[in-house]
Amino acid sequence: VYSDEEELGLEPRLQDTPEDIFFEAAANTIDFHPSQDIIAVGDVDGDVYVYSYSCLEGGNKELWSSGHHLKSCRKISFSQDGQKLFTVSKDKSIHILNVEEGRLVTRFFKGHNSALNSLLVIDEHLFATGDDSGELKVWDLRKGTSIMEMKQHEDYISDMILDRNKKLLLTTSGDGTMGVFNIRRRRFELLSEPQNGDLMAISLMKRGKKVACGSSEGTIYLFNWDGFGATSDRFALKAESIDCMVPITDSIVCTGSTDGIIRAVNILPNRVIGSVGQHMGEPIEQLAKCHTGQFLASCGHDQKVKFWDISSLSSVIVDDYRKKKKNRQLKPLSRKAFGNGEDFFADLKEVAADLEKEENDGLSENDSD
Repeated sequence: VYSDEEELGLEPRLQDTPEDIFFEAAANTIDFHPSQDIIAVGDVDGDVYVYSYSCLEGGNKELWSSGHHLKSCRKISFSQDGQKLFTVSKDKSIHILNVEEGRLVTRFFKGHNSALNSLLVIDEHLFATGDDSGELKVWDLRKGTSIMEMKQHEDYISDMILDRNKKLLLTTSGDGTMGVFNIRRRRFELLSEPQNGDLMAISLMKRGKKVACGSSEGTIYLFNWDGFGATSDRFALKAESIDCMVPITDSIVCTGSTDGIIRAVNILPNRVIGSVGQHMGEPIEQLAKCHTGQFLASCGHDQKVKFWDISSLSSVIVDDYRKKKKNRQLKPLSRKAFGNGEDFFADLKEVAADLEKEENDGLSENDSD
């Protein structure tokens, strides 16, 4: 199948971002390859797709797909060398696929007693999984079995991160707590106080000195490193929920919500910078950042994976002293946020006009956004 451009002998057009990828079912989970322009996607039917992506028009290509899971593929992750792809499913199984051709290399048929929900690759031998009942397992591929099993949470494990030394593993749970596990010593350290709502997502910020957790109530809770028992700060977004988060810089995190909006948020000073993009009115399941740092990808209930240019975010500096003005609209941070082209500039003009009006009115609000 040739495009019109090819028939006319024209070069395909270069775009700001790769085009959207459409799926037959809602995509639950995405991950970028650590060194190549490849993205993996898992959907609610249990299928896994691997695509190469490019900014050329028509440049995205499906490399392979796999239908090994019997139920929804809940989380997907590349190994650190990019040669293996780990997937976990509601069917309780863990699969490890060879990235080059999609061949199933290893399968843990009944990895947990409950549906699997989260996954974290630790190093070339170890990985962790969390399930719907709150159980955490750490697996060693050299032994072909789990080497640590702990059930400290009362509800599903939603997300996990590691510290930079790969010693502590932190979990978030639907029971509203953050769990701290020492995977070197294979022991449980502590649970935080329960917060309001389910804790849905977790990110390491400020060079590892702060931990940010997103909740189903739309609040980001901050913990000091080594002060995991109680929050040091909290920040409510005007979002229905914070279902997923990905750190972009040491201070900026992107959040995805049930309202379909991807917000860029600065941590300390706590401020919503603006909107990176949106899945129109459809909940966002997961966000991922590509290996070059230029693109953010998002997947949602609209059966699409979308790409957003976040290259300008790394240069954003948030002024500590600026008083927050009441702003009805989120500032668009990419050409595709709130439409594109003329809509984009119209939005900017409207935001600028609103700000000017409010400055003239001399209104100032507290920083609770």
